[in-house]
Order: sequence, then structure tokens, then C-alpha cells
Amino acid sequence: MIGGVEPAMPELTRIEYLTSPDFSRTLPGLPAEVRERVLRRLASLYGPATAGEWINEIDRVVRVHQAYEPGEVASARRGRPASWFDETDMILIAYADMVHDGDGKPLKALSSFVKAMHRRAVTFGTIHILPFYPSTSDRGFAVTDFNQVDPRFGTWEDIAEIGEAHKLMFDAVLNHASSKSPAFVEMLSGNPDYADYAVTFKSPGELTDQQRAMIRRPRTSDILTRFDSIEGPLWCWTTFSSDQIDLNYRNPKVLVSVIATLLDYVRRGASLLRLDAVTYLWDEPGTPGANLDQTHEIIKMLRDILDTAAPHVALVTETNVPHVENVSYFGDGRDEAQMVYNFPLPPLVLHAFYREDATALTRWAAGLKYPESGATFLNILDTHDGIGLPGVSGILPETEIDFLIQRARRNGAFVSHRSGENHREIPYEINATWYSALNMDNSGEPRCMQVNRFVASRSIALALKGVPAIYLHGLVGTRSDIQAAIKSGSKRDVNRAALDEDWLMSQLGERSSKLCLIRDELGRLLETRVRSRSFHPKGGQRVIEIHPQVFSVIRESPGGEEMILCLTNVSGKPVSLNIDLVRLGLDDTQWYDLVDGRGWLANNDDLHIEMTPYDVVWLMPYVQIERAIEAGSGAH
Repeated sequence: MIGGVEPAMPELTRIEYLTSPDFSRTLPGLPAEVRERVLRRLASLYGPATAGEWINEIDRVVRVHQAYEPGEVASARRGRPASWFDETDMILIAYADMVHDGDGKPLKALSSFVKAMHRRAVTFGTIHILPFYPSTSDRGFAVTDFNQVDPRFGTWEDIAEIGEAHKLMFDAVLNHASSKSPAFVEMLSGNPDYADYAVTFKSPGELTDQQRAMIRRPRTSDILTRFDSIEGPLWCWTTFSSDQIDLNYRNPKVLVSVIATLLDYVRRGASLLRLDAVTYLWDEPGTPGANLDQTHEIIKMLRDILDTAAPHVALVTETNVPHVENVSYFGDGRDEAQMVYNFPLPPLVLHAFYREDATALTRWAAGLKYPESGATFLNILDTHDGIGLPGVSGILPETEIDFLIQRARRNGAFVSHRSGENHREIPYEINATWYSALNMDNSGEPRCMQVNRFVASRSIALALKGVPAIYLHGLVGTRSDIQAAIKSGSKRDVNRAALDEDWLMSQLGERSSKLCLIRDELGRLLETRVRSRSFHPKGGQRVIEIHPQVFSVIRESPGGEEMILCLTNVSGKPVSLNIDLVRLGLDDTQWYDLVDGRGWLANNDDLHIEMTPYDVVWLMPYVQIERAIEAGSGAH
């Protein structure tokens, strides 16, 4: 690692919990001040009387979790710095069955392929395994059992094996459950233990046309779905699909069961919990049903509980909404999510490469505000869903968003819509793999040009302050699977195909293959990033305007002992840069490109850089490399 090192943090990212609870020890439960805070949050949701009834049950759930902790964990936590992420944190996102082998053990195949993709060192410190629970639809997001691994994918032991080499991110699918889930079936059967499990109406007219017109959601289907129960027909609130029943958080029993499930995930090895579609958590007729105060209170309550029961675990909110709403999930920076998806980034990067002009991206990134605490952004370019558009609402003009959509369509992308107020359909996401969104099929371009464009786009998410995450299809450069979407009838399936392990391995062994080129070119960036303190999420950042075709950012380590000037040419044309070092407050004359191993010399405070099409240059002053060598910390 180049540069200095902060004091070591106690190793709490992996805790080997006991296989059965030890009730012989004193179990402290919620500290008094946390208990009072949780009680206030419960009262704001359910009223003081109901809050008083349920606070003891939440305390019991926490104490049960504490009974699974090894005795040394509590003492190790004392004095732990409030930091969850560093420069080594990069996340790979994948479905449990995204890599298929001949033995029918996709979780093991995924683990093997991740090892093969690393060139010389482990670059993905965290693996985000998308929902691996038994489910009935939506590629795992219609869950029937939140506490089991789908046997088609593997076992909890397979999950734990991946966790031996990586941190793990689990999906907490809090908003909904499958219509075939046992709990929902019990509710339909009249079991009083499951009363009010879902948000229901006796007739569709109970949700008035005026109330329906106010609802904001990422789908255009009917908000209510009819089911037959032992007491007659019921109409259930279904934000996402007729097979995904919204959980009723107006019932505190639902909330407590979710808390217990999250703590079970912690014991199963989760270091990060992704709160899926959490902005739609609280269903309330007469409101937009998104980004409500009740939802924020619940997330803050989860943070209160995890800070006590599992302070090594971070909450990640997935809220594909306009940026001002999205960043509200940081709370005050210390009381809500530790990480928030950076949803404006993907469409802005795509816009920069389509226009071959980074101006809009640069000006947005220069004004991006970060919490002063350890909370930060999750910098993604693509996800299993697609390339979301709500994040750039209010950032890009409507004409530029329309340009983005039409250009993506020209490259073969689909576009999905959402319901807006008054039932208006609004473009919601671009459905394509990241590689296909950037590169047109049969364009006649050389493969190396398309790979360079692809890698250059990824460099921006790697350079920006935050924690970068790469979806597996966006790691290997998969093209959109149009046939999969035709077969399933779902546009999103263009970006969700399973990959054959044997084929992937053969491509990695073929020096001229696209996959091998991507591994080599992107791999250099990944390895450089995890070895440099300049990319620490708590470090400094200055986004600067040097040239319209070049995205430029200066990253600095938290202690200020190391900095890197990151340059990305977003165009297919060569660029000559004359960088005024004095204007940037830089006084070094000798610079070294950590990516390609090139040296650059300034002349009269002017650093001249020649960039090829889609070039990526990460410059570090020679003097810093020399200091690192003298300190024996290992330079590039």
C-alpha cells in the first residue's frame, strides 16, 4: 500500500457466532439511552401505548442475538473507530446462480470465477449476493422464506465459505414477500397470528381514485391485487407485482419479525445489509407512498439496534428516487444509512460518453456533498435492475434525459416506465447491460476501442469518493440478452442471464478474447485502487474542470500524505492537456501514471499530457512514490 496507514481497526468484519445461544451469561440488551430512543421511534409510529407493549419484545430479540456472540466480542468493540469502509472496499454484485457449473452448485462456481478474475491480488473485498432465498418470481425478490438458502443455489455453508475470503452483503427484502409465502397463506387462511400481515382492503374502491393518483411507484400495473381468503375476497397493496405482497409495517409484529431476520443475517455472516426498495416501506393511503417520514423512522430504528447489537454491520439503502430524496437516507450522517446508492452517477456517466463531453458530470460531481461522518456513497454504474433515471431528475434537463433514452435505444436498449402522479407514465430505467449501453452491435468499431470505452467509463466510479460496486455482467462485458427478455417477457432480463463457468474460463485463457482484454485493462485499475490510500472514502476530493472531454478529479488520503490526479478521456478523440499546476495548488514537477507506468515532467508549472481515445491516467507525484519506497510500504 502506498502512503501512511491509519491506526488499525479491531477486526470485527468477521465474527464466528456460536451455533446455539448461551443463556448462562448476562445479556445486557438495549442500553438505556438506546432503549429510550427506540421507544420514541415506536411511539411516533404506533402511539405511546403500543410502543410500551413492543419495546420489551425488541429488547428480547436483541438479547437473544447477544447470546450467540462469543464472549470476547463485546470487549473488542470498546473504543472501535466509527469507520466501516476503506480503500480496499470494492463490491462485486451477483446473483447466487449467475455462474453455472456442471455440478449444479452455482454458489461454488461463483466463488471459483471471482478468484479466476483476480489478476494478481484480491480486488473485491465484498461480495453482494443478490437474494439467494427461496422465491417465486422477480429473479429472487418475491421471497417465500427469508431465513433459508434456496437449495438450487447451495447452502448456508456455501455462503459461509465465500465469507471466508470476502465481506458479505445480504439483501434485506423488507418491502414485500411472495404471494406464496407461508405467512401470507396463513393470513388468507384466517390464522390470527398473521392478521394484518399485508396491507389489505375489502374492496378496490376503498383506495379512491384520488388516493391512487397520488401514489408514486416504479411500476405501471394496478396497485391492488385480488386474493381469495377464508373471509372472502381481499385486495392487497402490491407496489411491484401481483406476486409481491407489501408487508404491513403499521403492524408492529411485522417490524419485530424483520428485526429478528436482520440479526439472523448478521449471525450468518453479513457485514452489509442492503435495504431493497426501502423507500416504499410504509404504505399510507392519501400519500405518495414513497420516502415517508415513517420509513425514515424505521431505518433509524434499525440503525439504533444494529449499532448496539452489531456495530460492525452497515446499512445500505437502495432508493432509486431523485437525488435530494435519495441523500435524505443518510439522515444526519450518523443516525441512518452508512451507505446510499449514488443513483445519479450511472446516467451522468452514460451521458458524458454519449455526448463525448464530461461537463455535466463534472459540475454535478464538484457539487456533491458527503456526510462528515463515516457514511458514504455506493458508486454503481449498473445493477441487476438496469440504469435508473430518477436520480438525474433536476440534474439533467428533460431534453438531455430524452437524448439519453433515445441514444440508449439506438444501442439496442429497452426502457421501463413508472407510475407518476395522476397515473402519468414516466421513464424509469434503461434496460441493457452496461457494455451494450455503451457499445453498439455491428458498429464496425475495433474490439479494443469498445473495451477501452467500457473500461474508461468504469474508471470514473472507481476514482470518485465512495465505495465502488460492479455488477457481474458489468465486470465481464456481457452484451444484452435480448432473447432472454423475449422468452420471459421482462425487459430487465436482458441484464440477468446466467453465465456458463466453462465458457468464462475458456475466455479467460484466450489472450485475444474480450473477457481477457477486460480483465487485463480493468484489472490494472482495480488493483491500483485497492492499494492506494488516496481512494479512502474519508479522504479528500476535488473535482476540477480541465477540458470538456476529460473528467478530472484529485483524490487525497485522509492524512494528506498521498494524492492522485485521475483523468478520464470520455471521447473517442485524442486530447492534449495543459494542466496549470499552480492554479490547482500543486507544486510537483515529476509525475508517474500508476495505470500504464508512464512518467510525465512538468515544464514551467505546466504539465502537458497527451491522452489517447478513452484513455485513463492516474498520476501520482514521484516524491510520494519515493517516500513510500523508503518507508518500505510497497510502491507500484
